[in-house]
Amino acid sequence: MQHGGDSDGRGGRCTAAKPRRENLVVEQTRLVNRMKAMLARFGIRGFKPTLQHADKQIASLSTAEGTPLPKNTRAELHRDIARLRVIRKQIGEIEQQRSERLKRASDDRTHAMARLLARVIGIGVETADMLVNEILARKLRDRRAVARYAGLTGAPDESGRRRREKGLARAGNARVRRGMIQLAWRFLMFQKDSALAQWYQARTQDRRSGTRKTMIVALARKLLVALWRMVTTGEIPQGVALRPAA
Repeated sequence: MQHGGDSDGRGGRCTAAKPRRENLVVEQTRLVNRMKAMLARFGIRGFKPTLQHADKQIASLSTAEGTPLPKNTRAELHRDIARLRVIRKQIGEIEQQRSERLKRASDDRTHAMARLLARVIGIGVETADMLVNEILARKLRDRRAVARYAGLTGAPDESGRRRREKGLARAGNARVRRGMIQLAWRFLMFQKDSALAQWYQARTQDRRSGTRKTMIVALARKLLVALWRMVTTGEIPQGVALRPAA
C-alpha cells in the first residue's frame, strides 16, 4: 500500500518525502517556546507569537525595567514570527490536502476505518489517518503481529534462567510507536471511564515515575490492539466513549 510518497513502508523517510505535519508541528512548538524563552529573559510574559498581528506588537514590548527591547532581539523575533507563519501555512495546506483526499475516497475501506477511529473521543483526524495508513489497513495476522509492527514489544535479555525486559525493541514503525505513546497519554485524559484507562490506573497507584513510563508503553500496546480489532471487526473497546456518527 502506498502512503502518499512519504514513507518507505518501514516507517522510514524517503529522500523525496514532503514535510510531514507532525514534523511541522514540532518545529512550530520549538519556535514558539524559543520566542517565549527569549522574552522571559527580559521579564516579559504573556506574549503570544501565534496571534495574527503578533509582529506588530513587538515594537511596543518593553523589559521589566521599562526599557525597549534591544534592536537585535526585535529583529530575531520578527524572523522567528515570519518562519512561524510559513510553517502554519504549510500545516494548513497539508490538512486541506488530507481533507480533500478523504472526501475523494469516501467509499474506500481505509477512509471508513479512519472515520470510525476519529469517532473515539481523544483521537483526532490526523492521528486516525496516520494509524490507518501506517498499520491498521495492513493485513497483519494477529495482535502480536500488530504490536511487533509498531515496535511496542519488549526486548528481553535472557541469561540462563533469568529473563529481564530491556525496554522497547524499537524494531518496528517509529512513527506509529511515537504516535501511540502520545495517544496513550491523551487517552487517559479523555477516556477515564474506559476499561483500558482503569487498567492503567490500577497498576500505577504507587505514583512512581518509572512505573508510569513503563505502563504507558503497555497501555499503548493494548490500545493499538483494541483499535485494530475495532476497525477490523467493529468491536468497540469496553467503556470507550464515541462521538456521534457524522
